[in-house]
Amino acid sequence: MRLMKRLREEPGGSEVAGLLDGITVLAVEQAMALPYCTWRLAMDGAKVIKIEQTRGDPNRKVGARVLGEEDMCTHFLPMNVGKYGITLNLKDETGQKILRELIQHYEIDVFACNQIPSSYEKLGVDYESLSSVRKDLIWLGISGFGLERPEAAYDPMIQAYSGLMDTNGPPESLPLRLGVSIVDMEAGNQGYCEVIKALYHRERAGEGRRIDLSMTECALSLLSFQLSATSMGEKPPKSGNQHPTFAPVDVYPTKDGYVSIAVGNDTQWKSITQFPSFSSLSQDIYGTNEGRKRENDKLTYEVSAITSEHSTEELIRIFRSARIPVSVVNTLEDVLVNDYLSGKLINVCDPVSGVKMKLAPPPVLASRTNGLKFTPRLGEHNAEIYGELGYNVVELRNDGVI
Repeated sequence: MRLMKRLREEPGGSEVAGLLDGITVLAVEQAMALPYCTWRLAMDGAKVIKIEQTRGDPNRKVGARVLGEEDMCTHFLPMNVGKYGITLNLKDETGQKILRELIQHYEIDVFACNQIPSSYEKLGVDYESLSSVRKDLIWLGISGFGLERPEAAYDPMIQAYSGLMDTNGPPESLPLRLGVSIVDMEAGNQGYCEVIKALYHRERAGEGRRIDLSMTECALSLLSFQLSATSMGEKPPKSGNQHPTFAPVDVYPTKDGYVSIAVGNDTQWKSITQFPSFSSLSQDIYGTNEGRKRENDKLTYEVSAITSEHSTEELIRIFRSARIPVSVVNTLEDVLVNDYLSGKLINVCDPVSGVKMKLAPPPVLASRTNGLKFTPRLGEHNAEIYGELGYNVVELRNDGVI
């Protein structure tokens, strides 16, 4: 069933179970950016077939062996839940022939890869070759710099190259990578969006589309405020836990931990100074955001002195009563047991080992959150996928094709 027909029959967007049911994705993928993109598609009901080189995605061996298996480590598991897993040697002529057969036999809607663009034709994954097999194919390639610069790239070096590191950390810190692989994740999210747009376009125009996605351009898009301000001569300073333009915004000590407080306007600040504990801050120099930013060091010291005399729970109650944005500072362990946050997580279980895993949710609630297929072992679905094409998997393996 095509995407638009399903939308017309079952309105409700991503809340509809299996919105992308009937959509099949074939992905030659490794690392994180593209696997995250195809994971999102799988979470919305698409059948995703993950192709790995015969030795496997290198990420399989990164992290802890929580399942007791060399090829099923923690860095690999979350981004590959819900997928079918096969191996295929695309440096082999037979492997490339089988790739084209897969696209034809399984009526692949979306083909995706994240190899260096200069390798597309050599591996037989180029748009021209594959669209000749299926005319309305949607083709997605995610790479570090797009077609302009066929270079190897990873998230940390693009964070450095794009300027992201120049925004992170306290003012005097060395260039600092963000704690999450933000470039990989953003490229995955944008790849997901572009595929959905292409599926919509295909429904209206009956034609496929080539999508070349640059991780660097995705990183630059995150700097919309910082780059614009810098270009006009007002570079936002590195501000750590503070905000480059608003004050007070910071993490403050309490009797039993920390709170994050974010004041976004003068009205909110006035409300704070009306609390008895904070009345000493009702000073002319702090009356406007401009004044508070100018005296931010002094203000931070004075606010910290007050918050340290109260418990975290007490401060949260006080600030919420005035609708001032405030939060406890959770650890990752706290998130797993927090009633609200843990309820957003997705639970999966490995049927082989019985190990349970919690997944961070996609940005918008996915169509499928229950009964998800666990992360595939290396080549787990070779017999099923290739058998339907009439191949003997033992012979393919012996010939070095899978």
